[in-house]
Amino acid sequence: MKNKFSTLIAILIRYKFLFTLLFFIVWIFAIDNNNYFYRTKMKKKISELNVQKTYYKDKIHEDSIRLFDLKTNDDVLEEFAREKYLMKKKNEDLIIVVEKTN
Repeated sequence: MKNKFSTLIAILIRYKFLFTLLFFIVWIFAIDNNNYFYRTKMKKKISELNVQKTYYKDKIHEDSIRLFDLKTNDDVLEEFAREKYLMKKKNEDLIIVVEKTN
């Protein structure tokens, strides 16, 4: 028993740099709070959020242009009110056509 233990100690001392390197690799990839897998998942999420960010910036820009048109052009405002809120003039009849989708 003592011989096996001393042999194990000799192997650990002989390959101490290899065991230290292996421990470091395991630590970086699995144990640490900022491990490789967590960082990869967070990079993917950041990428998705950046895509959403550009989408919403474009949407805000389009809506700002639309709002400016609604505030400055009465014809655009009238068209918007008729389409969105189904408003009509006093002597008009309103017919709603609904497209059937399959």
